[in-house]
Formats: sequence, C-alpha cells, structure tokens
Amino acid sequence: MDDSTHDDYIENRTLDEIQVGDEAYLEKRLTMDDIKLFAIMSGDVNPAHLDNDYARSTRFQEVVAHGMWGGALISTVLGTQLPGPGTVYLGQSLSFRAPVTLGDVLKVQVRVTDKDTEKQRLTLACRCENQNGQVVIEGEAQVLAPTRKVRRPRAVLPTIRLTERGRLHEILTAADHPQAVTMAVVHPVDVASLKGAVAAAHQGLIVPILVGPEAKIRAAADEGELDIGAFELVDTPHSHAAAARAVALAREGRVEALMKGALHTDELVHEVLKRDDGLRTERRISHVMAFDVPTYPRPLFITDAAINIYPDLDTKRDIVQNAIELAHALHIDDPKVAILSAVETINPKIASTLDAAALCKMAERGQITGGTLDGPLAFDNAVSEAAAKTKQIVSPVAGQADILVAPDLEAANMLMKQLTYLADASGAGLIIGARVPIVLTSRADEAITRLASCALALLLADYQKHQGVGTRPGV
Repeated sequence: MDDSTHDDYIENRTLDEIQVGDEAYLEKRLTMDDIKLFAIMSGDVNPAHLDNDYARSTRFQEVVAHGMWGGALISTVLGTQLPGPGTVYLGQSLSFRAPVTLGDVLKVQVRVTDKDTEKQRLTLACRCENQNGQVVIEGEAQVLAPTRKVRRPRAVLPTIRLTERGRLHEILTAADHPQAVTMAVVHPVDVASLKGAVAAAHQGLIVPILVGPEAKIRAAADEGELDIGAFELVDTPHSHAAAARAVALAREGRVEALMKGALHTDELVHEVLKRDDGLRTERRISHVMAFDVPTYPRPLFITDAAINIYPDLDTKRDIVQNAIELAHALHIDDPKVAILSAVETINPKIASTLDAAALCKMAERGQITGGTLDGPLAFDNAVSEAAAKTKQIVSPVAGQADILVAPDLEAANMLMKQLTYLADASGAGLIIGARVPIVLTSRADEAITRLASCALALLLADYQKHQGVGTRPGV
C-alpha cells in the first residue's frame, strides 16, 4: 500500500502535479466482515455472497465477494490517493474477469493514461489482481481532477465488529510472509478435503502432495471441477496405506506438515504415534484450537478437545507447552495461560484444582516455559476482568487469558462448541507435539476455517524451523 495511506493526513495530487503514467494502489484482503458490511450497505443479500450451503451449489462452489466491492476499492484509490480529495467521478467501466473469494488479497491499481488539461479531465486504467497475479477486475475511469491543493486530517472511522463466524483473517494475514509449507494431504478422496487443499495452495499457504488412491482422488477432483494437475500425487491402495506413506514422507523430510483428508483421525494418529517409524517426540501430542470470539478482544486458544481424553499431570504439562509454542508462532511472546476448573480455589475433592496448582508450580520451577500460568481459575475469572475483580482475584492471567486449558477432553469439547454455536466464534486447529504439525479438517468446515488451519500449520512449521524445534524424536 502507498505509504501515504498510513499518515494522519490525506493529501491530493492536483491537475498540474499529475502526469500520464502516474500510479497509485492499495491492497486489501477479503474477509467475511467485508461481505457482510457491503450487503448491509447495499441491501444485496444474494445467497451467492452470504449462504455457504447455497454457494457450494454454484459454479464457484464457495462464497464470493460482490462484484462492486472491488469497484468500491477502485473508488477508494481515486478518492484518497490519485487524484485524491476534490476528485469528481465522471464515469467508470468495469469488466469482471474472475471471482474474489474469502482470503483473497486484491492489489487495486489505477494509472493515468490520458490528461486533458483544458477540460481538467483524466482517464485512468483500473486493474485489480489477486495474490496470484490473476486479473479479477479491470476497466477505465474518467474523472475531473482537482486544481486546488487539499490536505486534511484523515477521518477516524469507528471500529465495527460483527458477531459472525469466519473472522480468521488475522491468522491469514500473519501467514503472508513465510514460504509455503510442503504438506502431505492424507487420503483426499472427497471434494471437501481436496478443495481445502487446493484453496490453501492457491493462497500460497501450502505446496500439497496428495497421498491416497489415485483413481479416487482424480474422481473427486473431476466431481468438484478442481485442477490438481500441478500437484504431486502419491498413489496408495487405501486410507491405512495413505496414512503410513504420509508419515514416511514427513520422516524423510519431504513434507513439513500433514493434513487429514477423508479418513478417521484414529487412522492417522495411529501411524503418527508408532514408536519406531512414526513422528513421536518427547512430548505427548495434543490438539489446540485458535478461536476468534467476537466478544473477546484477543485470539483465544483452547486445548485439548480432540486427542487426550482424561490427561494426567505429565500429559497436561505437554498440553500446556504445546499450546504455548503455537502462541509463540503467532507472535504472542508471553501468552497468559489459564488452567481451568469449576472453582478458583484448591479443593482436594476436585482433582483438576490440584493439577492446576501443580502445573503453576511446575512453571515456576522451569518445567513449563514461555508463558505465564495461573490456576485453578473458573471460566468466568479467566476471561472476564470484572468477574475476577468481583471475586478479588489478583492474577496476571485472570480476565485476560490467551490460552484456556480444560481439565479433560469432555470439558474442552463442550467449551469449544458452546463458543461456536452460542457466541458466534470461529476456530482453526492443529495437532501439535509430533515432529510436524497436523491439520485436522471436517466436512463441515467453511473455506476460511480450512485456510486458517493451513496458515497455523505454516506459521508453526516456520517457527519450529527457525527455533530448531519440532523434530526431536521420541523414545
């Protein structure tokens, strides 16, 4: 984006200052909030933009942006940069070349192609490209250029937060810079799992290697009208063999992450945990969900809702350390970890309160590192400063937790689903603690959730590579 857009002032370019060939641009990532806000403003509630179930039946097979959302961004460049304040729009032609989907980053550029000084008119070529360099919108604008210099304080717009799912664009933005991670996609023999891999590849998040029965994978690609011609395909006879081969690829260093396709989680985890030829490390594996909760001011990590059913103290130590590592990968340097229980005081009759106290002491003794722990904390005390204050809890974690550690899988699973269905939260998750991160996908996952899960894997793999962790074999 032009550096001037970050200033406290907005300044135009007058007719005399502008020359043919002058350019300006901005970059913008499409989020679900953008689509919702545009629909609210315009009244255009076409289900192709707002209804995931309907969108899957369209030619694009997913939610796409309103065409004029891109047109509005062109207007933004004209009205704020080139020429800027004082510009009068005379006309605009637009051709829509390709859809804009959730997570796409548009580069919106205008370039002066003709200048009529006598009539004070400019003609500008307008072009929108996605992150792959594909032209999605192009056209031409005619404007009256300002002749008087204008420099005004930039308007401060109110912050709007919609209580909608699909708010994982922050994770995608954080993953813009690392090089795409090579990922084995295990048994992607249905459209949903294959489409997630293709979308993540198009976003530059992963370089997929498709592992599974070749005929079934190609049939799923044909059914979903997905182009997999550029991807390596490793043929295996069935899902068990696909899981074993994917794990072998990780051990060989050919892939840096795994993604579960259309097979049971147990099949994949069984191969990962094999003692001699799996991906074990000295830590237990665990599942961490990164949630964006509309009513909470920061990302919220919840663990473990998928792997360890009733973890003992040693396992909980690893669960906590795994979650801290993921937080570090997202540039949260000192995550605040709340060890949850039903109460905030130690009660010998409630085992989770004893575990919480022990985990905090373990952190003090250096057995858990990289985060600030406190517990036991009840859920309200962990996320609400007001609740903590009412109960007179003095804590560096209470009311501002980054990580919630549930006492067992049942509690974590219920907490996640309550946030999803009652608080409009959206989340993306990983299995952590193996030699490579593992993306768990579900047929019910929205496109943005699949992308964000791949972005998490990319960020964690990049973090582990630079920290020299994540590859320590187990015993």
